[in-house]
Amino acid sequence: MAEDVALRLSDHLCFAVYSTALAINRLYKPALDELGLTYPQYLALVALWETDGLSVKEIADRLMLESSTLTPLLKRLEAAGLVKRKRSVEDERQVLVTLTEAGKQMRQRAACVPMSLLSASGASVAELRRLNGELRELRDALVERAPQAA
Repeated sequence: MAEDVALRLSDHLCFAVYSTALAINRLYKPALDELGLTYPQYLALVALWETDGLSVKEIADRLMLESSTLTPLLKRLEAAGLVKRKRSVEDERQVLVTLTEAGKQMRQRAACVPMSLLSASGASVAELRRLNGELRELRDALVERAPQAA
């Protein structure tokens, strides 16, 4: 029956994506522990390594998080000496986040994190880039069509 197929866990794309994310997090954990970072902290740093000096809102948008969720994470990164937060001169409502020298140097130390996925997956860089692109396209389509949060 076609209905039974939709009820099998292995046929749910959402579960495949979710369980893959869990597996990636388990793979990254030893390297992140050695760096003293959580996965969300690592992602915030990756966003800043790409573009330093982002506002809290810009980082939250890139990570698809609420600013209220991101703020404590950024405070911990600041306490660790990896970022600095300061109010924007142009708009005091905005808090800008910049990397410290230690935060910039962390980039080199963290290079092992994505390399662990490449190594463990057995896939080529091209295959992982293709899969990443397909997943981003799916995510963007779903975000566009999802009901907006209140």
